[in-house]
Amino acid sequence: MKISSVSNLKKLLDEKGFDFKKKFGQNFLIDKNILNKIVDLSGVTKKDLVIEIGPGAGALTQVLATSAKKVLAYEIDESLKDVLSVSLEEYNNVDVKYEDFLKSNIREDIKKYKFNRLLIVANLPYYITTSIITKIIEDKLDVFSITVMLQKEVADRFLANPKSKSYNSLSIFIDYNFLLKDKFKVSKNVFIPKPDVDSLVISLLLRKEKKVRVLNEKAFDRLILDSFRFKRKTIRNNLKDYDLDKIEPILIENNLSLSTRAEEIPIEVYALIANVLR
Repeated sequence: MKISSVSNLKKLLDEKGFDFKKKFGQNFLIDKNILNKIVDLSGVTKKDLVIEIGPGAGALTQVLATSAKKVLAYEIDESLKDVLSVSLEEYNNVDVKYEDFLKSNIREDIKKYKFNRLLIVANLPYYITTSIITKIIEDKLDVFSITVMLQKEVADRFLANPKSKSYNSLSIFIDYNFLLKDKFKVSKNVFIPKPDVDSLVISLLLRKEKKVRVLNEKAFDRLILDSFRFKRKTIRNNLKDYDLDKIEPILIENNLSLSTRAEEIPIEVYALIANVLR
């Protein structure tokens, strides 16, 4: 069954007795133009494997299936089985795993597929967006690109620059690993049920070469997380267990000091510090 209109979707959900669950952050996108735009932006081809997180009723899944070689979808809500069995019945290149993406072994799951590139395309549940992106980065999946819809405020934090209130550790990890390809805003009026805020679709390309030279990525990751441990504290306080005698000269060379807060320090300086501490 093609989900080509709001009435079609509502009819399907009613027939299957589906109730939206706030605990899963379920807001289903129903604008066909936006769905097509997301898939076009992702650049998926017939040689690619696409991972979708939270397919919902399958509206985006349907569009992905017509463009990809294979779609592997992770859905935590097993009550959507009856809905997806109908909406995806004519697509033989879609596999749905009814499990928590955050607990899944993605590397193991994709071993059975043959594909050119791995892409992630999803309308992410707002309540676990940060955890999902963190898992993708920490699992070091060899993804070609990530094209996801996020709550606009969260997306702004992901893409934030130094010296802004939104700048945080994940901003740095995303900047280190990915390059922003494009983004576009999506109105809250194209979802059911309608969320309280607008969304932003962002497309990130995995960097072929990291943005900065890091000699020890574990040390770099630990430094970033520790620097942002307490948002309002200075580097001197957050990194009091580090060798501040090595850190201070680098900060001074870059017109900073131990009294600087983490959000004021660019990724290039963090890399320099991590490299002397390794």
